[in-house]
Amino acid sequence: MIRDPEGIDSLRRRIRAFVTDIAIPSESRVETLDEVPPEIVDEAKRLGCFGWSIPEQYGGSGLTTEELALAFMELSQCSVAYRVHLGTNAGIGSESIIQDGTEEQKWRLLPRLASGEILGCLALTEPEAGSDALALKATAVATGDGDYLLNGVKRYITLAPIADLFTVFARTDPKDTGSSGVSAFLIERGTPGLRTSAQTPKMGQEGAPIGEVYLENCKVPAEAIVGGTPGRGFKTVMKALNKQRINLAALCTGPAIRLLDDAIEYVKERHQFGRPIGEFQLIQAMLAECKVDIEAARALILATARKRDDGDDVTMDVSMCKYLATEMCGRVADKVVQIFGGQGYVKGRGIERFYRDVRAFRIYEGTSQIHLLNIGKRLLRRPPRRGASPA
Repeated sequence: MIRDPEGIDSLRRRIRAFVTDIAIPSESRVETLDEVPPEIVDEAKRLGCFGWSIPEQYGGSGLTTEELALAFMELSQCSVAYRVHLGTNAGIGSESIIQDGTEEQKWRLLPRLASGEILGCLALTEPEAGSDALALKATAVATGDGDYLLNGVKRYITLAPIADLFTVFARTDPKDTGSSGVSAFLIERGTPGLRTSAQTPKMGQEGAPIGEVYLENCKVPAEAIVGGTPGRGFKTVMKALNKQRINLAALCTGPAIRLLDDAIEYVKERHQFGRPIGEFQLIQAMLAECKVDIEAARALILATARKRDDGDDVTMDVSMCKYLATEMCGRVADKVVQIFGGQGYVKGRGIERFYRDVRAFRIYEGTSQIHLLNIGKRLLRRPPRRGASPA
C-alpha cells in the first residue's frame, strides 16, 4: 500500500542520491576495512533508514510493507554490507518488538533503534539448530525470584560482534520440545553473562559482521521477555520472519538491478571482433534473461507486500518471494560474471564481490530448499476445488 506516492518518490530519490554519491564510491573501502565507516553511518542516520519500518509514534517512519520494499530495493543497489548494517534495524533488529513487545519495551527501545543509536540483532540460530529452529538448546531457567538464567550458544548471528541489543530465543520449558516451550528475551550488550565472538571469517559481505553469542548464566528479569509472557517466542519470530522475508526478497532485488545496470554499461564499452559486445545476440539474450528475472521478482514482491498491508495471510507468499528473489539474484550474478569475462572474475570492478556477497541470500532466513518445502506443504493443505472429484 502506497499512502503518499509523492512522498515515497521523494524518499526513493534521496536513497538513490545516498547510494550513488556516498555508498558506491566507498564500496572498496568498506571491503578493505571490513566495516562501514562511521561518517557513512551518520549519513544513513540522516536518511532515516534505521527507522523506516518502526511506527512513527516511536520515532520511525512507519513505512507500509510495500513502501519498505521499494525503499530497500533502492538502498541495496550498492555493496551488500550497507544493507546489512543500515537496514537490519528496519527489519529483524526491531520487528519482534514491533509485533509483540510490551508498551514499556517499545518506548524504551524502538526510538533508540529508529535513530540508529543502537543496533539490534536476532539471535535464533545455534550449532545444532539451523533449518530446524525448534532444535535449539539454549535454556532460560526461572530462578524463583522473578529472574531467568540463560545459557547457550548462538551461531552465525548477523551483526553480533557490534550489536547493542539481542533478541535471544531460549527454551523456558524443558519439558515442552515444541514451539510453546520457546521464549524471546531482549538483552542489551553489557549484561553480565552475555558476550560475543570476534567476526567469523566468511566468503563475502565484508563490512557486515557475523559471529557467535555466548550466554553463560546470563541473568535477566522476567520483564526482558518479549511481550512479558513466556512461551510465545516462536510465534513472535515467525511473525517477524513473515515480514522480513519480504524485506529480504526486496534486498536481493537491488543487487540484481545494480549488476544488470553495470553489465549494460560494460557491453557498450567493451569491444571484441571490431564492435561492442552488446551487439552480439548471445550477450543480448543474457541481458534479457536478467531483466525478465528481475521484473518477475519485483512484481511478486510488491504484490505480496500489498497483500500483507491488506491484512491477508501471506505465509506461503513470503516463502515464494524469498525463494524466487534469492535464486534470481544468484542467476543474475552468475550471468553478469560471464558477461564481464575475466574482468568479472578478478577484483577491480566489484563484480566478483557481488558474486560472493549474494551467495548467502539462498542460505539465511530459510534455505531455498526449506522454502520449497513450506510452499509444497501449504499447497497440499488447500481444500479441493468446489465440484472436484476426490482421487
